[in-house]
Amino acid sequence: MQVSIGDRLPEARFLVIGETGPQEVALAPLLAGRKVVIFGLPGAFTRTCSSAHLPSFMRALPGLTAKGIDEVICVAVNDPFVMQAWGDATGATSAGITLLADAGAEFTKAIGMAFTAPPAGFYDRSMRYALMAEDGVVSVLNIEEKRVGCEISSGEAMLAQL
Repeated sequence: MQVSIGDRLPEARFLVIGETGPQEVALAPLLAGRKVVIFGLPGAFTRTCSSAHLPSFMRALPGLTAKGIDEVICVAVNDPFVMQAWGDATGATSAGITLLADAGAEFTKAIGMAFTAPPAGFYDRSMRYALMAEDGVVSVLNIEEKRVGCEISSGEAMLAQL
């Protein structure tokens, strides 16, 4: 079932690259008592994700922070090595965007945002969306209906709604 406004986000564990290699990051502590924007996208280094979606949140980050957002998190169904390389290559990590690998698509499936497109080589990838959660409860939800482009799930669209 797809997540909706008013739903509590499920407990999830993501992967990042730490000092000694891959390490788990629990979602609950990132959400507890905080306003957090999470945006999901089909994959690191893919066309629209790299040219539009991620850059939109990099541009909107100062405004989101000014409106009380504590953290902006990008989730993709990739491994943590790819996510780290993408964050470094795009400047997203140094800009302050947290990139989390949902390597097995567990979170993506749990919130009903998984899709599969074999012609593109995408299996259990994330639909394009952006949400804002307050203390883990979804208060803003923007799901991109089209597979091409990034309009309602962009950083600027989220900023305009807050």
